[in-house]
This record gives sequence, C-alpha cells and structure tokens, in this order.
Amino acid sequence: MDMNFTADSSLAPSRWRKVAYGGMQPGYDDNHTDETFLEDMVMNANVVKRNMLKVMQDSVSISQYLCIVFLVVLVWIYTLRSTLNENSLLLLDISLLGSGFIILVLTEEMLSLKRLWNYVLNVSFFTTGLFVLAPIYQTLTRSISSDSIWAVTISLLLLHLFLHDYSGSTIRPSGALKNPNLTSCISLNASIVASVFIASRLPSRVHVFATMLFSLQIFLFAPLVTYCIKKYSFRLHLLFSLGLMAVTLTFVYSLHCLLFVLLVGILIFVNVVCPYWLIRIQEYKFEINGPWDEAKLCFDITD
Repeated sequence: MDMNFTADSSLAPSRWRKVAYGGMQPGYDDNHTDETFLEDMVMNANVVKRNMLKVMQDSVSISQYLCIVFLVVLVWIYTLRSTLNENSLLLLDISLLGSGFIILVLTEEMLSLKRLWNYVLNVSFFTTGLFVLAPIYQTLTRSISSDSIWAVTISLLLLHLFLHDYSGSTIRPSGALKNPNLTSCISLNASIVASVFIASRLPSRVHVFATMLFSLQIFLFAPLVTYCIKKYSFRLHLLFSLGLMAVTLTFVYSLHCLLFVLLVGILIFVNVVCPYWLIRIQEYKFEINGPWDEAKLCFDITD
C-alpha cells in the first residue's frame, strides 16, 4: 500500500507557477491560468473624465486654423479677380511678417542676439529663393485648365486640413522636444503645392512672388505664431481666436452668403457638436488592464 501511495504522489502534478519564460509545466496546458489570474485586473484606470467647457476651449484651435485657411482662400480669390494688386499684396506680406516677428520676440522666453540674427537670416534666404523661383512658378501649369487647377487645389487643402497637426506646429520653436511627424509634413507639402497651383494662374512675376510669400508665411509660420501665443497665455489665445473668427466671417459674408452659412455651420459643428459627442461617448468607454498587457517603458528612449 505504501508503494501505491508513492506512485500516486509521483503522478500528481506539481503546483502551477506563473512564470514568463519557464516553458510548459508538466500537467498543465500552455494557456493555463489559475483562480488568481483576474486578481490584478483593473477597469478604467486610464479613462479621463472630460469637462464640456474644457473640450470646447481645446477645439478653438481647430476653428482658429480653419479660419486662417479660409482667409488664405479669400486672398487668393481677390488676387485672381484683380481686387488685390501686387502692391497691396506686398504691403500685406510685410505687415504679416513684421507682426509675426514681433509676436515671436515678445513670447520668446530666452531671447538672444544670435537667435534674432538667425531669424532675420532665414527670412532673407526664404524671400530671396521665392523671388528667384517666381518665373518658374508662373509658367508651371500654363497648359492645365483653371477648373482642374481649382479642383486639385481644393483637394489639397482638404488633405492639408485633415492631416494638419492642430496641437502644435510643423516648424518647432526653440527648445521643443518632439519633432514633426509624417502626417504634419504631408499636410504642409499639400498646402505648398496648392499655393503653387494658384500662383501659376497670376499674370506677373511680382504677383506670383507676393502670393507665394503670403501663402507660405501663413502655412509655415502662422501655426508657429499661434502656438507661441497659446503657450504664452491661453486667455490671449482665446481672444485672438475669437477675433480671427469674427474677421473671417465678415469677409466671407461680403464674398458670398452661402459660404458664410457654410462656415458658421462648420464652426458650430467643431466647437459645440463634436465636444458634445466626445463627452457622450465617454460614458460607453470601457478599458481593462491586467498582467496580460505589454510592458511599457517608463523612460524616454531619446535620452
């Protein structure tokens, strides 16, 4: 009888242990779990409770940039209609460049003469290159119809708005830790190509240069300026955004009433409807975490 007891003890499986790289344990399946498996399960640990007002304030950045793109399109239309001549465009470019430069200087935390000189040097190279390339841009799409140009331009602007980084800027300010991602670079390239297509329909070299300078100032540097304003003072960011919306709606209304209604509907949808949807769907969010999750790095791999 003692021999039978010893034999039964040797056939009994050993106690299951939770090990990661121990291989299969005798007497247990590879996917075996015991009654302690769900003890470490946590539900909705990372779910953030959002406030309706806070979400609406964050959505102002999207509406702000939508208004900026609408203003660019309005300038394009007025330029193609010869409402804005090259002298007015150049004056607008100079005023935008000067005001943007002043904002960057005032919101810069650590300002130095070397950094100021770098800003001036980069802008000089930028404007000189545009002036040299203006005759090429003018004749680039001469064999393409205007309807095709407008269709491609609108498609590129929609792509630009869809992929744009609304949380920051493609051109990073000094001291920024993150580099621009791929989608934001594609968005910027789409806006530049759209600007080239519109500039190629203009009659003179100065027109092309002034329009390209205006477009690239907006698409390249306006997100950087608005980012610096938001970083400096959120209240100032809200006031600037509301003023920009009012100016945009005024100019759009003077152009066409249907476009005015469309823009008002888009702004209401972005600032009211979308935040409301986000708050409502938070009620149905369910997240579980446990020992089956992948390990996460607790440090920055770029350090």
